[in-house]
Amino acid sequence: MVVQQHRRRGGAFAVAAVVLGAVATSGCSVGGGAAADDRWGGGGAGDVRKAADVLAGAGSSKARTSMEMATGGTRVTIRGEGGYDFRRRTGRLRIVLPKDPAGADEHRPITELLTPGALYMKNRGAGVPADKWVRVDTTTLADGNLVTGGATDPLAAAELLRSARDVTYVGEEALAGTRVRHYRGTTDIAQAARVAEPHARASLAAAAKGFAKDIVPFDVYLDDDGRLRKVRHRFSFTNHGRPVAVTSTTLLYDFGAPVAVRLPDQRDIYAGKIRA
Repeated sequence: MVVQQHRRRGGAFAVAAVVLGAVATSGCSVGGGAAADDRWGGGGAGDVRKAADVLAGAGSSKARTSMEMATGGTRVTIRGEGGYDFRRRTGRLRIVLPKDPAGADEHRPITELLTPGALYMKNRGAGVPADKWVRVDTTTLADGNLVTGGATDPLAAAELLRSARDVTYVGEEALAGTRVRHYRGTTDIAQAARVAEPHARASLAAAAKGFAKDIVPFDVYLDDDGRLRKVRHRFSFTNHGRPVAVTSTTLLYDFGAPVAVRLPDQRDIYAGKIRA
C-alpha cells in the first residue's frame, strides 16, 4: 500500500493513496428530536460526554468499523473488524481495503494494532516485507490517526465525545437486537484534546491542527447501561484543494469478550524506507 502525503496549513498526514486514488477516479426510530430526553432523566449530553469512562468500566468488546471517503461524487469504503480492550487501551483490527475500479482485490487485508500514541500495521505494502510491522507515532500525524489507519481508534472516537455540545435526543431504536438511545450533536476536536484522558491528548491535539474543520458532527447510540454501541463521526479535510468528506462509523458489541493484543518485538518492526 502506497502512502501519499496531503498537506493543510503546513501540516501533512498520511492516507492510503489507493483509497484516495479511487475516490479521485472513480433500526426504526420511535422518537423525535429534543434538547433532552426526559424519559432518561434529561442526562443525554452528560451521558454522551462520559462514554469513554463507561467503556473503560465495561472492559472490552468486539468492534466493527467502516470509513467512507467521498469527493467529486465518488465514494469508497474501508471496513474493519476486531476487538478492543478499553482498560489496557489496546485493540486489534483487520482492515479490508476497497477493490480497484476494475473490481479486483489488489491489496491483502491489513492487520492493525492500536495503542496510545502508536499504530502498528502488518501487510502494509509500500515496499515493507510481508513479515514485518510498521510502527507509526500517531502524535506526529496531522489527523491523530482518526483517519490514517482506515479506521478510527474506538477509544479515540469515544474521547472525542468529551466535548459534545448541541446534543439532541433523536429517539429510541433497536440496534442488533439491543435497545439504544440515539443522540445527535457536534464536538470540537481542539476542546476534546484539552479535556481528554492523558493517553489521548497528544493525538487529538495533532488532529485539531490537521482537519479542514474542527467541528465534527456525530451520531451516538447508547444502551441501557450507558455503553457506547455505535458512533458515527463526519470529518472534513482538503486533498490538493478538493474537499474530502470522511464518515467514520464504529460499532461495539459482545462486551466482555477477551481481546488479545501482543505488540511486535523490536526486531519485527521494519526500519527501512517506506515508499511514499
